[in-house]
Amino acid sequence: MKQVPKLSYAAAFVALAGLLFSCREKPAAMETMPAPSADHFDAKGKAPSAATIAKWEALKNKMPFEDVRDFEEQEKGFIAKPDYTQIMADAGHVAWDMGRYSFLLEGKDFQSIHPSLQRMAILNMNYGLYKVMDGIYQIRGYDLSNITFVEGKTGWIIFDPLTSAETARAALKFINEKVGTRPVTAVIYSHSHGDHFAGVKGVTSEEDVKSGKTVIIAPIGFMHHAVSENVFAGNAMSRRLFYQYGVLLPVDPHGHVDQSIGKNVSAGTITLIPPTIVITKNVEELTVDGIKMVFQNTPGTEAPAEMNTYIPSKKAFWAAENVTGTIHNIYTLRGAQVRDALEWSKKINEALYLFGQEAEVMFASHSWPRWGNERIQEVMRDQRDLYANMNNSVLNLANKGVTINEIHNVYQVPESLQKKWHARSYHGSIEHNSRAIINRYLGYWDANPTTLVPLSPSESAPLYVEMMGGAAKIISKGRALYNSGDYLLATEILNKLVYAEHGNQEAKDLLADCFEQIGYQRESASVRNSFLAAAYELRNGIPTGASPKSASPDLLQALTVSMMLDFVGIRLNPERAAGKSFTINLILPDIKEKYVVELSNSTLSNIEGFTSPKADLTLTLNRKDINLVMGGVKTFEELIKGGQVKFEGNIGVLAELKGMLDNFELGFQIMPGTKKAKDAVKEKDVFELDEPEMKGDN
Repeated sequence: MKQVPKLSYAAAFVALAGLLFSCREKPAAMETMPAPSADHFDAKGKAPSAATIAKWEALKNKMPFEDVRDFEEQEKGFIAKPDYTQIMADAGHVAWDMGRYSFLLEGKDFQSIHPSLQRMAILNMNYGLYKVMDGIYQIRGYDLSNITFVEGKTGWIIFDPLTSAETARAALKFINEKVGTRPVTAVIYSHSHGDHFAGVKGVTSEEDVKSGKTVIIAPIGFMHHAVSENVFAGNAMSRRLFYQYGVLLPVDPHGHVDQSIGKNVSAGTITLIPPTIVITKNVEELTVDGIKMVFQNTPGTEAPAEMNTYIPSKKAFWAAENVTGTIHNIYTLRGAQVRDALEWSKKINEALYLFGQEAEVMFASHSWPRWGNERIQEVMRDQRDLYANMNNSVLNLANKGVTINEIHNVYQVPESLQKKWHARSYHGSIEHNSRAIINRYLGYWDANPTTLVPLSPSESAPLYVEMMGGAAKIISKGRALYNSGDYLLATEILNKLVYAEHGNQEAKDLLADCFEQIGYQRESASVRNSFLAAAYELRNGIPTGASPKSASPDLLQALTVSMMLDFVGIRLNPERAAGKSFTINLILPDIKEKYVVELSNSTLSNIEGFTSPKADLTLTLNRKDINLVMGGVKTFEELIKGGQVKFEGNIGVLAELKGMLDNFELGFQIMPGTKKAKDAVKEKDVFELDEPEMKGDN
């Protein structure tokens, strides 16, 4: 990867800004459908159209490119970068590759990237070790998130140990080489998302935690939310991650360029060690390895379990993921419960008055630090105001009759905030965040009875195609709309055709062309990736390759038995269970728990603390043996044969239940007609919950 000399990022951006502001002649008319681009990663891929270039040109003059403070802050404190750009996974594949993005440092402007997003993509090339202040360091560019090291009295206090054990291990090794080797005395999880805890076994071990050498600190509710968010809808979330994060989209000016809060997500080993100290109060003080810290719980903000931290002796404020270099997601496109924009604003405000009045540095789990109290208050106030403005203004409009299907075309961010880089929506987008706020308060329905019980797209599409005169007319009109730059209009009709005729590759290719130009034009990396990933799949089918996982043996072991049984209920196939009923007692002596599991009306229910005297089957086994089954190490049949599972009653009920369960497939189809022939996959027991992988090398 090309190295930019220290103290040169701002200068590099000034040079780039000159390119962005250079004059070009605006095309007199829109072009006809362009031929495939010679330098595109996809043989069917197109260069930016005349309409996209015209929009790119117009955007340059609306944005505050003269403000380069972010670049000055991003480069401040740089110590060193490693002599490698790849980090290998223990399994043998590449877990992390920063070198793929080196084209962003070549001083070129790319009209296939929104100029503001290209600016953010360059900022996120901060790769290496940085000094935040005396006693506080960060390693950035090793994963989606930052890993922070605070010098304690005897060792390192680590904030947020990245997504993978391999990237976290490499970061710890690098700082020890450059600053001096210290033991890890504490790990602090700021919140319950995987990129903030899942690399923990790269920096410490279960043995060191059990012995007390390392303490692990987390906010109240951490374990429940760290596990539950990725279980019940985990397969769907992992598939949708391909769109929002573009994890299998080629890295290229026409493809993946950034993820706004970092470059991308590492694809290494997911780990978890439960916290030994839980912060339960709204504001709580604790001395960690000789350093006094003040923790502020902020549930209901960026995560359902999250906390900020203040270090009074250093006047250093850790903002977790509540204040970063972008406006975040109120609704995250991979799928999650809608967040509370007003509560988010209130928690930033609380932090502003608790810590922001005296803080001299603000650092976070993404982006780069802010120095000086005036700058810190500026960023905190602006993000506080924008989250509140979204909530209040959207509800103002909703109370005037603007619906969920209109709000994204009506709500606008106040002009004063549009001029602030830290108030722009690189990760979230105003479009999907505004709709999320209405969904939170009023739900998904727009109150038009036509949309209350809608037909499925594949059911309604043939009627639309017939009434529009068939495929040929739709494609002809779609090309005309493409040529005039009306890409969203074109998708309205082409999407109907693709749903009606899944095998119509000409229609899929044209829809992909429209998606691609829309993606080029978007400032939000999440939205860009979603359109470009859909375009890729329409042209080539669903991609395969090493991708981030949300499940692992550590997370499966952290499931409560009740959660596990609930998930078994989700996997029950109602048709195969029709007309059947049984009752199972489940007794777990090692954890002193017992459950009744009952099948009736094609529904599996469970209740803790009871057994049924009329059970068809009673199973007695230890929880640790259930972990072996969930991890694919043993089957129930093997445990029964080995004597670890004891049973009374009809053991055939267990086989009957197994026959009713679905194994979810990660590569399910999103866009019509994109499913490839099924790859050979490992046969697994239906009670095994380890997450599937996308096989292949694309």
